[in-house]
Amino acid sequence: MMGERKLNITDVARATNLNRNTVTLLYRETARRVDFETLEVLCKLFECEVGDLIEYIEE
Repeated sequence: MMGERKLNITDVARATNLNRNTVTLLYRETARRVDFETLEVLCKLFECEVGDLIEYIEE
C-alpha cells in the first residue's frame, strides 16, 4: 500500500503520528505485536480494513 501511494516510512510516521520504529517494524514484517490503535490509524490512512494490512500464516 505504501508503494501504491508512493509513501515511505517517514511519510507514514508523520501522517499517523506513529513512532518511526513502529512503522519500520511493520514494513519489514518483523513486529512481534501490533496495538489496535496502530491498526486503526493505518486503516484510516490507507482507507482499508484490518484484513488488508495483516495476514495470518500458520507455521
